[in-house]
Amino acid sequence: MAYNPDHFEDKIRAVKQITERVDRTSPYCDFVYYTSSRDSSLKLAMRVDKPAAPGPILVQTHGWHMSAVEFEAMETPGDSPFLTLSVDMRGRAFSDGRPDCNGYELQDVIDAVNYARERYADYVSDPEVVYFEAGSGGGGNALAIAGKFPDFFAAVNALYCMSDYGMWYRNDADGEFRDEMDIWVGKDPDLDPMAYAARSGLSLVRNLYSPLFIAHGELDRRVPVYHSHLYLAAAKAWGKDDLIDYYEMKNVGTESHISGATPEQKAELSRRALANLTRHPSPVLLPRRGKLLVGGYVVTKYFRVDLDSQDKIAEIEYDADARTIALRCAVPCEYTVEWF
Repeated sequence: MAYNPDHFEDKIRAVKQITERVDRTSPYCDFVYYTSSRDSSLKLAMRVDKPAAPGPILVQTHGWHMSAVEFEAMETPGDSPFLTLSVDMRGRAFSDGRPDCNGYELQDVIDAVNYARERYADYVSDPEVVYFEAGSGGGGNALAIAGKFPDFFAAVNALYCMSDYGMWYRNDADGEFRDEMDIWVGKDPDLDPMAYAARSGLSLVRNLYSPLFIAHGELDRRVPVYHSHLYLAAAKAWGKDDLIDYYEMKNVGTESHISGATPEQKAELSRRALANLTRHPSPVLLPRRGKLLVGGYVVTKYFRVDLDSQDKIAEIEYDADARTIALRCAVPCEYTVEWF
């Protein structure tokens, strides 16, 4: 993997593109559009980097204020062994829709994978082996998508990630991120804490089944390191800590997540991120009976549960053999179930 920290640094705010949605292709890089499974009127975009030989799928999201990496005509392959999908999240520069902070925008990521499984089948070694990697705002996506799709990813890398959006909102003294949450979530966390919990990886750590690598700079100001500490503590409480490899970079991070990182620290970050993917070459297997939390929705290989609001969180007890689901929620809640 050619790890590029700038891809997750939230440095570039792309201008909204209003041009015609036309695929752009080249031998080893494409920029393509696909349709949302939740709303067929939405066209979503992603960049696709094709490997020299068939490999696993690696899907990425971008920083909080960013968009997907733009198209670059490539006549020769890069050095990544993965078919890499850089998803432009809904409402960003190239995609239709409205951002919803870990709502159905995470389903858009799964839709990108399903589209790539068909269109780029010749570049995929095993369509069931899918990895996720992202940092900063994308790191928050990583923790949440591992909880909302607990058996979809063979491994997940979450770099300098926020785990609790309510806490991130309250501690955003400059309002750099709070202004988007006011729109994307639509309310203050003190008025509706459940709406923020439903979007936060911290609330869904009980659902963790994918091996997870977390990296964080000790001095990070924009996404403070306590977000990772809280997630690690919750994972330990639920007996999930054996699934996590954590790398805290000493004396690293200010306004830039990896500011002050030494070449050795950057190399170690890249090494451990790649290792978490390559040492997990098989899909995750979810127990056929158990309990899961539902942050708006949860999707497994057995079933899908959608609550009547993205702002609610509930617990289910399921039996995939008997095809039964019992749901408990602290507030009145309707839900739908789809069995696969």
